[in-house]
Amino acid sequence: MTVETVTTEPATTELPTRRRRLPGPIEQKALELLLRTISKRYGALQWFLEVMPPGVADTFSRARALRAARDAARHVPAYRDFLESRAIDPNRIGALDELPETDKASYIDAYSLPDRCLGGRLPLIGTTIDESSGSTGTPYNWVRGDVERQHVRRMIAFFARYTFGDQPLVVLNTFSMGAWATGMTMAIALEKRGLVKATGPDLDKVLNTIQQLGSGYRYLLVGYPPFIKVLLDEGERRGIDWSAHDIHCLLGGEGNSEALRDYLRRRFASVYSGYGVTDVEIGLAAETPSSIGLRRLALERTDVAEALFGEAGRSPMVFQYNPFFHHIETNANRELLFTVARHGTISPKVRYNPHDEGGVLRDDEVRERLASVGVRLDDVAPRNGRRLIRMPYLYVFGRKDSTVSVMGANIYPEDVESAIYAEPELARRILSFQLSLLEETPGETRPRLAIQLLDEEPSEELRKRIATAITERVRSFNRDYRETFGEYPALMPFVVELHRRGEGPFEGSDRRIKFRYVARA
Repeated sequence: MTVETVTTEPATTELPTRRRRLPGPIEQKALELLLRTISKRYGALQWFLEVMPPGVADTFSRARALRAARDAARHVPAYRDFLESRAIDPNRIGALDELPETDKASYIDAYSLPDRCLGGRLPLIGTTIDESSGSTGTPYNWVRGDVERQHVRRMIAFFARYTFGDQPLVVLNTFSMGAWATGMTMAIALEKRGLVKATGPDLDKVLNTIQQLGSGYRYLLVGYPPFIKVLLDEGERRGIDWSAHDIHCLLGGEGNSEALRDYLRRRFASVYSGYGVTDVEIGLAAETPSSIGLRRLALERTDVAEALFGEAGRSPMVFQYNPFFHHIETNANRELLFTVARHGTISPKVRYNPHDEGGVLRDDEVRERLASVGVRLDDVAPRNGRRLIRMPYLYVFGRKDSTVSVMGANIYPEDVESAIYAEPELARRILSFQLSLLEETPGETRPRLAIQLLDEEPSEELRKRIATAITERVRSFNRDYRETFGEYPALMPFVVELHRRGEGPFEGSDRRIKFRYVARA
């Protein structure tokens, strides 16, 4: 990526916290009325997000989050008890950052679902239940009311139009149907962007639909990154000429590397991703041209990565989000805390910690940090004749436990994914992988990688080829791994095991909606 540099005085990485007087009740009511009006119209909402000063947006976001916390303390029995049990008076909440965090262990597991709802009751009319994937071990139920579902759908539709353009789309929603949050919600939300067919993750249905409708439409494939990758490969096997179709992708449910984006962009016109936490809401944030540009530039330049994210060893996904609907903070461990800051939430979330690691940067903070390394934000991504939306940026490294550590060097699933997709011929043969540790001699651990092949028999030749390719690729871009490799060359090469589809550690994976990339002990 080529960007224009500017001469400027270096800015410090840590910017001073900007605090404004919180807006009063009248100002907040005026904003509420404005948001209700403009959120229903794409052009009005885009204009609002383009011109709203970041400092003002941040101030209103904190004020709305504080109001949501006070309302929860008054009307949600579980949250009131949660505060009282920690010697906090629910009637005297002075500031948001004075409140304790909530998470599954401290709040969700401790209280019943009705007690976590407004008035201590589970509404039976106009309410739906989403079930999380259970990737952490236990599926959970999350209730959504009609008002909050409408908010989520509007923001999903907004981001889809902002990234994929105004022209109608044929949307093929490949997310798993049923109780999962992504399935029906995405299908209904994207009805505003065109014709929707909810195929679920069925290769035959998706490919047959594309073949029957032909190349005269703009398609949007929506689904989990691994499925979209398999879909592309299977289409090529069946002789589909992807280049004859105008196909775009919206990924979600889990992270993706830039290597995977590049792999998909060989055939598809554009690839964007969304970020959500089923515990809180889906559609929390989305990639935009500028957020992707920032991520890719940070991959190329360590000075940019360190200025934006405080480190250069990992590549977080970067999104933008609406601060008037969600207030996002970080704690001392760099974990993200979410407060749903708008009205209509049946089961409020206040400073909820899903244990995702990352951070938040305002638009003006991003510009200052880029200026410190001689870059302008407006040159990072094509503007296509429009102003950039000034929504804050959310960067996400992923779950803090999604890593393995070998002789002090952290290896992340994204490292392996990037290595796989750097070799397209190998990537076509691999369905998924799982990282773990191998300790053959006490105190000597090695990185172990189980590979699930798509549709072929394991062979020693293929195993050696994959092991060599991944080891060398990870050495090339993971600095810690490279340095530790020089100190312990016998322990650092990946020990690769090949498995047929659905066998070994991948047995039963077809019954889960997400892959597990790090094996549990």
